[in-house]
Amino acid sequence: MVVLGIDPGSLNTGYGVVHSDSGKVSVLACGLIRLHPRSTHPERIGEICRELEEVIAEFQPERMALETAFLSRNVQSALKLGQVRGAVIALAMSRHLTLHEYAPREVKSAITGRGAASKEQVAFMVARMLGLCPVPEPYDVTDALGIALCDLLRGESRERFLPGEKIRRGGKSWSKFVHASPDMVIR
Repeated sequence: MVVLGIDPGSLNTGYGVVHSDSGKVSVLACGLIRLHPRSTHPERIGEICRELEEVIAEFQPERMALETAFLSRNVQSALKLGQVRGAVIALAMSRHLTLHEYAPREVKSAITGRGAASKEQVAFMVARMLGLCPVPEPYDVTDALGIALCDLLRGESRERFLPGEKIRRGGKSWSKFVHASPDMVIR
């Protein structure tokens, strides 16, 4: 099973590709799509989609896991994040990927056992679970890897027990990478 985890953002979008085989989990790739702040929002969304298309083409994940939006006091930021999430969801559907969405507290709970864990704690546990040394930076990357791990831990049971309409299905079918393991591709 190959899962692409995404921590969406309008300026920085983290991603992580993890592979699970017979209980062994490894990182295939991870990185950060860093967008130019002077680019227009539509240009940024286009860049995110192009970069993620490359990741999908390279690693052929079966599933995509995405962090849900969190409440924001800044309405414009929330709208921009919603547009990024919508584009990523459309990309997953166009590539026929099964898509699961996880709330930040659910990811933290799956990775650390505490829904109120700090980003540092999540990064530490993600690195430990995946055997990564040093811990990948920035937190957008470890968050994305955590989202992918959460999907591996909870995704199968989610598919069995949740009503069909809560799961988005779409076949099978990246960007600078952080060095994490010998099996990981670096660009």
